[in-house]
Amino acid sequence: MKKNSFLIFCYALACSITSVAHAQVERPKLVVGLMVDQMRWDYLYRFADRYGEEGFKRLLKQGFSCENTLINYVPTFTAIGHSSVYTGSVPSIHGIAGNDWIEQATGQPMYCTQDDLVKGLGADGAEGQQSPRNLLASTVTDELRLASNFRSKVVGISIKDRGGILPAGHLANAAYWFDSKSGNWISSTFYMDALPNWVNKFNVQDLATKYIKQDWNTLYPIDTYVNSIEDDNIYEGTWPGEEKPVFPRKTSELVKDAGLELIKTMPQGNTFTLDFAKDAIKNEKLGNNPDAQTDFLCVSLSATDYIGHRYSLSSVEIEDTYLRLDQDIANFLKYLDDTVGEGNYTFFLTADHAVSYNPLYYTDQKGSGGYLFARQIQRKLNSELKEETGVDNLVISLTNYQVHLNNTLIDSLRFDPQAIRNRIIKTLNKEEGIAYVIDLEGNQNMLLPAPLREKVINGYNRKRSGSIQIVVEPQWYAGTPRSPGTTHGVWSPYDSHIPLLFMGWGIPQGKSNRPVQIIDIAPTISSLLHIMEPNGSIGKPITEVLNH
Repeated sequence: MKKNSFLIFCYALACSITSVAHAQVERPKLVVGLMVDQMRWDYLYRFADRYGEEGFKRLLKQGFSCENTLINYVPTFTAIGHSSVYTGSVPSIHGIAGNDWIEQATGQPMYCTQDDLVKGLGADGAEGQQSPRNLLASTVTDELRLASNFRSKVVGISIKDRGGILPAGHLANAAYWFDSKSGNWISSTFYMDALPNWVNKFNVQDLATKYIKQDWNTLYPIDTYVNSIEDDNIYEGTWPGEEKPVFPRKTSELVKDAGLELIKTMPQGNTFTLDFAKDAIKNEKLGNNPDAQTDFLCVSLSATDYIGHRYSLSSVEIEDTYLRLDQDIANFLKYLDDTVGEGNYTFFLTADHAVSYNPLYYTDQKGSGGYLFARQIQRKLNSELKEETGVDNLVISLTNYQVHLNNTLIDSLRFDPQAIRNRIIKTLNKEEGIAYVIDLEGNQNMLLPAPLREKVINGYNRKRSGSIQIVVEPQWYAGTPRSPGTTHGVWSPYDSHIPLLFMGWGIPQGKSNRPVQIIDIAPTISSLLHIMEPNGSIGKPITEVLNH
């Protein structure tokens, strides 16, 4: 009797241990990361009076919102933001120092996803010669593939190549981006030998043309757009063939000259991207993995960025775009509910950077701000250095708010690099609109507030960043008063305060104002999935999100 009782006890204990072990490795069927390119945190509330209940409001009510999520580096550009979200790291480590940068060893320009070793699939030329090869650190998606012994599927999708490629990582099954010349969603031989049949079938539909032919008018009567300035104003850009930047936008006529590039600067560009994402979920069986593994879909919506750059955040165009995006998100979440199952997927929404008001508009309202005339400054620097050294063009670029020097020429002529940098710093310090000038190579002139110093250090990659960092005054940008729309790239909150919302499997409902950073997203997802964080990660898991 005692023996039987002991055996029963052992069996129960073994079952209990097995049950606990099983519980520890439970995971969602699918993780969906949705990046909204150029989304400010306050957009969650700025247009909330007309958001529906199933889009942004559903995410806020059912999910967890990290209300104080900040970018901890400069410059704040698209490629860096996508890389930092998925690597949990910063340019100093993951190597993506901008959308473009100068290779310091050669002085040659490099695009963030440029890869001359691969060929495009679905398009000819450089548009398809792209891969994540320049990304030096692993992504959370890479780590998922490794942890599942490559049984998990990972797919990246964005109109922008960098928006699809960098989040999907090195080990992805596929990354797709839109080529406006061919009208196709394309990829490269880095991932596969040929496009899948479902992609070819999707391309045949020519949905971009169909959306463009519908024109773009406001979703509601234009006089109800009270969160925007008047539609006809001097701060917005126009397309060739337009007399004024006003609604309705006759895209069906503009397409004759602008081509399919128009879809990028319409809210329908987001709809188009999510159409493709839904097709990927269906045909790749994402969230219904035959090996019962967690899949990962990385989607980046680019139209918000193109529209913001052209029209500025105070425009009717931006307000209408976010009202439509709210509907698109609602429809996408319903699709996930219907195909993967509500409660079976984890969804997060964030942004790669935020954005500023148009500086001219801001100053017209009596705010402080202005423009940094970068080309004139570069010419001035080269002129002064020529007087001193007898050699011209020692400064080859001011891209990314950094001074890039012709290091090869300086070394060959045996100029003292420190003396040259000192002369540049002296000149830049006299320029209006420049708050700080930092010698990155000499580690000097770091007398700036600690939060800014950390951002400068995190953004500096010795092989890909310039020798000198320029930190501008608030509301100052490189450009001219004639520059329409707006831009981003600096340290200020309007460029670095982004939304971060989680919802679904494993996520509690709630909200926190505790400061977190963009680099905390990847380790949080890694913890949720019980996998190793990316190999360059310096972020920390957001414990409130995991406290279910």
